[in-house]
Amino acid sequence: MASISALGIGSGLDLNGLLDQLNEAERGKLEPIERQIESQQVRISAYGELQGALSAFEGAANRLANPELFQSLSASVGGEALQAAADADAAPGQYQVEVAHLAGAGSLASQRIDVDPGETLTDGGGILTLAFGKAPEGEPDAIEISVAAGSTLEEVRDAINAHEGAKVSASLVNDGEGYRLALMSHQTGEAASVTGMTFEDGFFADGVAVSDAEDLEEGAVVQQGRDAAFSVNGINIVSPTNQVEGAIQGVTLDLQQPGSATLQVEQDTRAVREAVGGFVEAYNALKGTIGEQTAFDADSGRAGELNGDSAVRTVEARLRNDLSAMVGDSAQGEFALLGELGISLNLDGTLSLDDAELDMAIANDMGAVERFFAGSGETPGMAGRLAETSGQLLGSNVALTNAIGGAENRIESLSQRYVRMEQGIEQTLERYRTQFGQLDGMIAQMNQTSDYLAQQFAAMDAQLGRD
Repeated sequence: MASISALGIGSGLDLNGLLDQLNEAERGKLEPIERQIESQQVRISAYGELQGALSAFEGAANRLANPELFQSLSASVGGEALQAAADADAAPGQYQVEVAHLAGAGSLASQRIDVDPGETLTDGGGILTLAFGKAPEGEPDAIEISVAAGSTLEEVRDAINAHEGAKVSASLVNDGEGYRLALMSHQTGEAASVTGMTFEDGFFADGVAVSDAEDLEEGAVVQQGRDAAFSVNGINIVSPTNQVEGAIQGVTLDLQQPGSATLQVEQDTRAVREAVGGFVEAYNALKGTIGEQTAFDADSGRAGELNGDSAVRTVEARLRNDLSAMVGDSAQGEFALLGELGISLNLDGTLSLDDAELDMAIANDMGAVERFFAGSGETPGMAGRLAETSGQLLGSNVALTNAIGGAENRIESLSQRYVRMEQGIEQTLERYRTQFGQLDGMIAQMNQTSDYLAQQFAAMDAQLGRD
């Protein structure tokens, strides 16, 4: 394009402007291709939205097709003494729980040590021994912590906290008259309780006064660790922690405070209601997406990107067939149609849910509800059938993915055509540049000849005038 700037110098014509107009006219031929590519890209985006909505519906159907959903249990507690959670191993029932006291961690503090935290506590170093109530099998009942020579009270604290097997947290406490080395067990219960803190002979530097903390009644401040004590239906139970598993099969108890509580373990009907509601919402969202993509506005004449698309019609038809088909046998006391569980298929293709009718079906026969949605044995239920259909519609080599592939192929073909046409335009413009350059040179020569002849005629006229 650099040569364009020189066009017109010889002729005085606006050849650059003319070349720009020709360029614009030629590139206008690319606009229909650009619009077609953009249309296919928008179409692919619309297919992607449809796939996303269909995938969400598949997930909702799969959740409702899972038999474990209908077998899940919930634990409700009356009272503030505890909280509880039930898993699949629990059995429905009611339990009276009495919490006598909670589990607590043991704590122990040395007598006052007459040095500031930053002053030297020991000259030659030594061993600090910590004893515990009753360690689990295979673990020691006491541990020894080495303290370096010249350590301060703060460094003794840090040595305890840095020891991997210490099982306590150490801190310094000022009771208003002096400092104490305080220990708190990491775990609750009697077995984990710290019960002794013994300093090796010669541990303290000269001048440091402290009584032997091994004699707890005379020298140390102690809070013994203890196990939680509670009863379930009159059976006494102890636990080293306040979170108890196994006291009631499949139930985890979280003891909160002393007192009474009633624990009810029952079928989790709320989870089933939420799954059915989610199923209806996901289907309606899918229908809404399809409606937006296939809509037609008669006033404006504007149509959705997938209006009249055969792949969309295939998705709608297959799901509608599954929704309207029978599942069980009403004569055998089974639910056969969605309407029997309070789910209606509206005229616009969406679903509506009657919560009261669904609650009644769940309360009367949860097993029948399970068989309707989840099926039995090798026979899928309504939700299982819809999940399978949705998975097939989302799979490879089906109408929806083929439609996306077709749009992508058209984009590739159009892009190749665009490149070829663009190359042709560049060749045409280059030919124009050459021709304009030749025209510019020719007119420049003609102008020079004209100027020369004019000068000659003028000279001749002047000569004749003198004669």
